[in-house]
Amino acid sequence: MPGYDTTATAHREPAPVKILVAGGFGVGKTTLVETISEIEPLRTEERLTAAGVGVDDLDGIESKTVTTVAMDFGRLTLTDAGVVLYLFGTPGQERFWFMWDDLLNGALGAIVLVDTGRLDRSFPAVDFFESRGLPFVVGANCFHGEQPYTAEEIAAALHLRDPNTPVLMLDARSRTDVRASLIALLDLLITKAQAPAAVSG
Repeated sequence: MPGYDTTATAHREPAPVKILVAGGFGVGKTTLVETISEIEPLRTEERLTAAGVGVDDLDGIESKTVTTVAMDFGRLTLTDAGVVLYLFGTPGQERFWFMWDDLLNGALGAIVLVDTGRLDRSFPAVDFFESRGLPFVVGANCFHGEQPYTAEEIAAALHLRDPNTPVLMLDARSRTDVRASLIALLDLLITKAQAPAAVSG
């Protein structure tokens, strides 16, 4: 057809999608972003010092020496899905939670990472996204490649408001696991986007 540029359709730029990676202190958010990012991730980590004693709870993660104080940032292009994911890892300590609302701006969904050995640290992230209506999946980080609980047990312990919220097993160090979790989140976003159309139709 005269005047129709077929190359523009064939080489359409991937659609940008902002995704948050959230969770408690030391659950593996920085590791997840580093694992999957196709660019050198932006990190805002600082060494833990004596100033954090009595403020940051290191119970169960005593070997942790650095922490995210602003955000982690990475990017992943999913050519087959026609999207480029911009991943923003949130800081985990309570004293930095005031930044979460700013990071939420423009986000379409989130992965909430949990450590079942310290599940209580995951409740604030779950509550945050549920109260703001942002779709999310739960990623149960399998430290040492093991997970003693089932997805159903983890969902029940987290008291998820939406019983259809996916709970996935993943190792934040595995690119395959992280990619599969991001695809699951995209599937959830598509399903929720289509739901109003299905109701109105």
